[in-house]
Amino acid sequence: MSTEAKWRANQKKVAFMKRFPGLLSTWDQSGGKTVERVVPLPSRPGRSALIFSDYSFVIVSAVDPEPFDIAAGLGAMRPSLESVYPEAYAEYDRLVSADKEALRVARLDKIMGAIQNNMKDIPDLKDRVRLLVKEWDET
Repeated sequence: MSTEAKWRANQKKVAFMKRFPGLLSTWDQSGGKTVERVVPLPSRPGRSALIFSDYSFVIVSAVDPEPFDIAAGLGAMRPSLESVYPEAYAEYDRLVSADKEALRVARLDKIMGAIQNNMKDIPDLKDRVRLLVKEWDET
């Protein structure tokens, strides 16, 4: 079999797998469905197939999402879950606020450090900073 024939055969197989009966292509399609079984995929550790009661199914990645994805999920689910987990959302809000404040202070410290560390090497830096502050005071 030529390389091209092998490539075409693989393309046909993949195209068929992607339209396999019952395979859901978006999470929206699983709304209201009941999970009947979770089948681990031995060849793909951390991944599983979820089979729903109507025999439709999805293939899912490991349940170890990145923090950014968890934050996006908590925000998107807030209208549905905040009344169930009010203390958790209050604590999450407190931690988000503390994180933002820590970031603000870290940025300020970095800027101040950069000014202080460059003051002796850039003689006109002090005058430029004074001028900048004066312009802010005038607006």
